[in-house]
Amino acid sequence: MSTIAIAPTASMPEDELAIAQRVRQLQGLIEQTRQVSISGVAPEPAATAVPADATQAPAGDFATALQAATAADSSSLSAASQATAGVGSASEGTSTTGAVSSEYDPLIEQAAARYGVDPAVLHGLIQQESGFDPSAQSSAGASGLTQLMPGTAASLGVANPLNPAESIEGGARYLSQMMSRFGGNTEDALAAYNAGPGAVQQYGGVPPYTETQSYVQKVLGYAEAYRQASGTPNSLGVAA
Repeated sequence: MSTIAIAPTASMPEDELAIAQRVRQLQGLIEQTRQVSISGVAPEPAATAVPADATQAPAGDFATALQAATAADSSSLSAASQATAGVGSASEGTSTTGAVSSEYDPLIEQAAARYGVDPAVLHGLIQQESGFDPSAQSSAGASGLTQLMPGTAASLGVANPLNPAESIEGGARYLSQMMSRFGGNTEDALAAYNAGPGAVQQYGGVPPYTETQSYVQKVLGYAEAYRQASGTPNSLGVAA
C-alpha cells in the first residue's frame, strides 16, 4: 500500500498548512503501524515519518488526500491492534453475518416482546440499519438505531428518534405492523421496512431491488448469528 505525501509549503494558507502537517503525521503513523502489523517490531523513533515511495499530491487533490490519509490511518490502527492481540484477519466489524452483542439488547428484547416480533430479527435489523450507533443519520433523513424517517417516526409516536429507547420502540412497532400487513412473512416485512410497503405490494414480495434483496439477506444473517450466539429460539418462524 502506498500513501500520498502532502508537503507543507510556505505558500499554503494557514489552515491548509496545519492540515497538511497533520496529514504528514498521520502518514508516519500509518507506516509505523503497518510495520508493526507485518513484523511485530516497532520502527526506531528516528525513522522517517513519510514513506520513501510517497509522491507529491496535486494542490487540487488536497481534500481527497486528507480524506484518504485519515481513512487509511483508522484502518492501519485497527490492523495493528488485531496483530498485537493475536486476532484473526477477519474482524467482527467486516463480517456480513457475525453476531454482535450490544448494550441495547435488553431494550430490544423488551420491545420485541411487546410487539410480538422475533428479538433476533429486530436485533439484526438494528445491526444492519445503524450498526448500533444511536446517533446514525442517513443522507435521506433517517436517523437513530432503527433509522426511522421523520414522518414514520411521528406516525409511530417517536418524538426523538435519536433516543435509543424511543427508536427501538418505534422500530419494533413498525416491524410488527409490516409483519401483520404481509401475513407474518419476515422477508416481506423486512423488504417493506427497507423499500416501503408499496413496493412489496406491487411486486407481490421482495422487490427486485439489489439493495433491498441484500438488506433482507443481511438482516436474516445477522439474526441467525445472534440467535445461535445467544440461544434465542426461532419461536416466531423467521423463515419465510
